[in-house]
Amino acid sequence: MNLADITPKEIMPGYHGKLVHGEQMSWVFWDVDKDAEVPEHHHIHEQIMHVVEGTFEFTLGGKTDIYHPGDVVVIPSNVPHSGKALTPCKLMDIFTPVREEYR
Repeated sequence: MNLADITPKEIMPGYHGKLVHGEQMSWVFWDVDKDAEVPEHHHIHEQIMHVVEGTFEFTLGGKTDIYHPGDVVVIPSNVPHSGKALTPCKLMDIFTPVREEYR
């Protein structure tokens, strides 16, 4: 498989993801439009977010920080979180278990 061959899906406004699913995890390569927001939410999935490019404002458990290329955030299961792309961004997310709704 090659990322160039995966058609992106707009999962929410401004979040275009190339999705890869294994048996126990999902890996998402996001292209995020400037000012695109993901509202506060939580889910059973453990998540790890990596900022590849851009500047991303992220709130985890009520604490807001600004993240830059190379930053990694571990998001435990069921902890409320939200985010906003302050610039166009490239992010990677890993989820376990699989995000079935992203298939």
